[in-house]
Amino acid sequence: MMLSVLAVAAAEVTAGVTAGMPTRLNPVALFLHADIVVQVVMGALVLASIWVWMIVVSFSLRMAGAERKCDKYEAAFWEARDVDAFHKENGAKDVPSARVVTAALAEWRRSTSGKSIDREGTRQRLNSAMESVVTAEADRMAGRLNFLATVGSVAPFVGLFGTVWGIMDSFFNIGAQQNSSLAVVAPGISEALFATAIGLFAAIPAVIAYNRFSHRVNRFETRLFRFADRFHATLSRELEQ
Repeated sequence: MMLSVLAVAAAEVTAGVTAGMPTRLNPVALFLHADIVVQVVMGALVLASIWVWMIVVSFSLRMAGAERKCDKYEAAFWEARDVDAFHKENGAKDVPSARVVTAALAEWRRSTSGKSIDREGTRQRLNSAMESVVTAEADRMAGRLNFLATVGSVAPFVGLFGTVWGIMDSFFNIGAQQNSSLAVVAPGISEALFATAIGLFAAIPAVIAYNRFSHRVNRFETRLFRFADRFHATLSRELEQ
């Protein structure tokens, strides 16, 4: 009978303790209770993650807009009978394909303005002029992707630094309180591991976005090169005439 009473009392105490404990992780509480160094690490990683998503959204919109503009411009360009007249009307637009045509026509006028025309030299200069513009357009598109690569490679190590620091702080508390129970160690370790989680949360989307966007930039650059090669062939035929 006495054992039954003790068992019931122990169960009630356990239930009361469990009721007072959190039933799930609270990210805000983990952040607020963490050491100041770990908080700085978490804050930096959160800001990096926000910036990554801003780049993802802005790059997607800009890339889609550039592809749409190029589609419209190139479709009208190949249907135009007078390239010079079409370029005077549409050359000032913010379209990568239009800038390729601008460079090619500028080089064409310079190379064909004299009495004698070096056909092979003109072809090489036209190719160089358009290739330079295509490369510049690809570089401009990929200008902000370096930040994604940096976050993807560095963020996990920054989070790991916060984790190591938090675990060191937990062991320091063990020595200060002279108590190695899990109740003393667990909160600090949870806060420390949360820094690694935030680092992975920032790094994984950055790596995925960087690989995806790099592929899109390479595909867009190839598209401009095909357009430049086709226009180069058209100008080469004009030289033969």
